[in-house]
Amino acid sequence: MSASIAAADAASCSSRQFEVQLLAGRADACAGQLDAVLVRLSQLQLADWQSPAGTAYRASIGLQAAALRRAKERMELAAQVIRRHARNVSLSSMRTRTGDY
Repeated sequence: MSASIAAADAASCSSRQFEVQLLAGRADACAGQLDAVLVRLSQLQLADWQSPAGTAYRASIGLQAAALRRAKERMELAAQVIRRHARNVSLSSMRTRTGDY
């Protein structure tokens, strides 16, 4: 009976680790989407704006791009942390099962 419980614990842990890995993949996908938006903003910023309104728009795009760059860096960092957590999910589950705290 204890072997079947251990197998169930292992399967549950594996499932949780997989779910956390999926979350990391979603964070990476978000970072990729932010990168695509940054490319488009750069293209807009390079357009030849002649009017004062166009110049103000270019400046606004620059501010938005800077904020998106920071968001992208944070999203990439979040994906790294989530992956690290996924590795720790299985380790902590193994420690709990053996009684090591």
